[in-house]
Amino acid sequence: MTLDLVSSTRAFGGEQRVYRHASAATGTDMEFAAFLPAEARRGEACPTLVWLSGLTCTWENATTKAGYQRLAAEFGMIVLAPDTSPRGADVANDEAYDLGQGAGFYIDASQAPWAPHFRMESYVAGELLELAAAELPVWEEAIGISGHSMGGHGALTLAMKHPELFRSVSAFAPIVNPAACPWGEKAFTAYLGSDRAAWADHDACHLAGTRGWERDILIDQGGADGFLEEQLRPWVFDTACRNAGIDLTLRMQGGYDHSYYFIASFLADHFAWHAERLTG
Repeated sequence: MTLDLVSSTRAFGGEQRVYRHASAATGTDMEFAAFLPAEARRGEACPTLVWLSGLTCTWENATTKAGYQRLAAEFGMIVLAPDTSPRGADVANDEAYDLGQGAGFYIDASQAPWAPHFRMESYVAGELLELAAAELPVWEEAIGISGHSMGGHGALTLAMKHPELFRSVSAFAPIVNPAACPWGEKAFTAYLGSDRAAWADHDACHLAGTRGWERDILIDQGGADGFLEEQLRPWVFDTACRNAGIDLTLRMQGGYDHSYYFIASFLADHFAWHAERLTG
């Protein structure tokens, strides 16, 4: 399997690239962004951060709004930013923003019409990392994962389910308990069916108690986030982590909302967090 280079732009001594490839996991063409710092351009193995975006997003949201290129260059870190779902005319979709294309929830669907293509856990935790490691100077023992909202849900769950792949994890405004919030209940019913027992392995609060996490976790949450009370409820995950003995740093940031302005305000802390854990 080969990667086709769609674009490459110089930034902070490195390159912001976009790749396209035929995905065996999703059965579609997929695109992802990859920032290579100067060290990676010289062929040096670099720690790598996987960034998972939220509902309605593509790889472009993080690459153009977060401003992570300066930080990635500073810490000598590769950043991989996949799309949030498979896409295409033959891919199942829904008119609502929170289901279908742009709303893959980083799980493998088991229900029609979603199952043939919506296999985002297999894509992110399998194919994407395998491709990146084969084509780019990824330091495979130093991979972290982070994300925002739906992507924060993906970061937490994939880290706990695949600790052999990810050495560090953080999140911004994650959907920590999708099995008990409107966004998650809608998506899980569609993708996984009505049996709630099948949902548990995709819910960070449940995974904290069953899979656990031997390292620490950083979460930033805006106090003025309009989704805080109904969809996000980070205090539920805080309780689950305390009960499971997981070291969670939950920072409530007063006055900040759900936007990329919020992410950009605290992203430097997250890069420093991952760099310390991936290279220390």
